[in-house]
Amino acid sequence: MAKSTFKRSAFKLQRSLGIELPGLGKPGALERKPYPPGQHGNERKKISDYSMRLKEKQKLKYHYALREKQLVNYVRKSKKDRSRAWMETLLITLERRLNNAVFRLNFAPSMAAASQMVRHGHVFVNGKKVTVSGYLIEKGDVITLSDKAYNSVLYMQSQKSPRIPTVPACYNTEKDGANKVKASLVDYPIKDDIPFAFEDQLVTEYFWRI
Repeated sequence: MAKSTFKRSAFKLQRSLGIELPGLGKPGALERKPYPPGQHGNERKKISDYSMRLKEKQKLKYHYALREKQLVNYVRKSKKDRSRAWMETLLITLERRLNNAVFRLNFAPSMAAASQMVRHGHVFVNGKKVTVSGYLIEKGDVITLSDKAYNSVLYMQSQKSPRIPTVPACYNTEKDGANKVKASLVDYPIKDDIPFAFEDQLVTEYFWRI
């Protein structure tokens, strides 16, 4: 399985945030130790307003496997779009990233594995190979994989035991052979498609100066 680019382990990241983030892969981070890591993790602590805003921002960063600069750039671009609230634009943009689409379609078990699949040239959009994880898919785009990817253990396991059982309604999926699934984006994602709980108002407050 592809490894996360983050220095801390996926389980520790999720425990520090107090929530399981599907994009980090294997579930169960909070089953045995539902409290932050560290010697004093099980003690009650007063959380500052800034810490609450930071945690909500970190959820987006870690689930979507983004660097801080990437997320900030997405925020800046979203604020320039006057067609809707910038937070809504941000969420739609993050959900439209190609690596996220590969993950949400259960082609890969985690966001890191999905990014690796894209970078290695196993993902096609409208029949053309795309190797950029942050490529933004549009309505009508058809997503398929290479034969090697369709026959890989990661793909087989992801289809059999998906990290998130339900594929978002914005995708239309269909079988294309014995074990091949292809998908098309029929509509833009919505906030309800985000597969974890978070407070968008706190994220808005965190980035209000940008």
